[in-house]
Amino acid sequence: MFLAAAPYFYRRFHSDDWAAAHYQSSILTVSTVTNLGSSFILAKLQKGASYPKRVTISLLINIVVFTLLAFSTILMKDVAVSTYFSFLMVMVFGASLATGINQNGVYAYVSGFGREEYTQAIMGGQGVAGVLPCIVQILSVISVPSKKGKEGQPVPQDSSKSAFAYFITATAVSTFALLAFLSLVKRRSIRILLQGTDDQSDSGVSDSAANKAVSLWTLFKKLRFMASAIFLCFTVTMTFPVFTAEIESVRDGPGRSRLFDQAVFVPLAFFFWNAGDLLGRMLVLVPRFSLVHRPWALFVFSIARAGFIPLYLLCNIRGRGAVIQSDFFYLFVVQILFGVSNGYLGSNCMMGAGQWVSPDEREPAGGFMALMLVGGLTAGSLMSFFVSSA
Repeated sequence: MFLAAAPYFYRRFHSDDWAAAHYQSSILTVSTVTNLGSSFILAKLQKGASYPKRVTISLLINIVVFTLLAFSTILMKDVAVSTYFSFLMVMVFGASLATGINQNGVYAYVSGFGREEYTQAIMGGQGVAGVLPCIVQILSVISVPSKKGKEGQPVPQDSSKSAFAYFITATAVSTFALLAFLSLVKRRSIRILLQGTDDQSDSGVSDSAANKAVSLWTLFKKLRFMASAIFLCFTVTMTFPVFTAEIESVRDGPGRSRLFDQAVFVPLAFFFWNAGDLLGRMLVLVPRFSLVHRPWALFVFSIARAGFIPLYLLCNIRGRGAVIQSDFFYLFVVQILFGVSNGYLGSNCMMGAGQWVSPDEREPAGGFMALMLVGGLTAGSLMSFFVSSA
């Protein structure tokens, strides 16, 4: 959501050259470093962990963060750039802390069942979570009349109303997710009490297994190819947000559709990437497309994805002109295919992890793979500073 709102943040920071040039990389770095730190600590804290409680806490943090962001669009319109930049970084920190707690809790909780399709459902849900904010951002901008600058040219969208609607939607979604999850936990607890058992047959994990601590090195040795693959996958993936926020449509002129204005074109490009990512996550549902039993192939595939990076250089970066003058090439070839490869590879790695460890190691393995995923995001975000400065 922070990345898809790039045009709004640019409008807030455009008067400060440094802030305008580095706010995206700052968001990525604060986000992924916080996410990595929280994921690492939680991956080590396995003994006696309550994963449902972690999920609940993360959603409560999300609700607070995005409510504050929503009202900041109204109450902080006239604050200094440095003040809003600091506020935004604090909000990114809070949302990223929630993400780290949530990923650790969800993947560990689901991995304990030993069912690949449950993990795939979580990956699919994350794919949907990538698509919806882009749609909300596009609609929130288009719903506000376009402003015109000199010579009738459109200016960047800075409507506080559209930004408020965008962020308050995240609050609503987080609230709905919290209520749904609490309902799930409550129903499962009632079933366990009625059965008079620890529901081992349902989850596949006994109390002793749930409290077992497994070293991260032990998990890495068993999952080395899959862990390395998902790390490299998301390291490469983190180049796309910086490029996406800076690539402009090749269509120019006052008569073009509002879809090609930068305030809409950026979330539109994010939508295409995330739609591809969601498609890739769905492909693993087809058994003949699954690579969960071929870790080496997943590792090689993760390296090959670096070939997408040069394709971005063929597009219209910062309005300097494109080698291939085609929005179709950018949206349908680069964005969608790069997204498909990310969703497909990430889902295979996360789903397959539980097949290469013993049943009592599935929960720690789920948390470990989430840690490797976040580690890749962190490495990629640090590299994004070089991309944004290029």
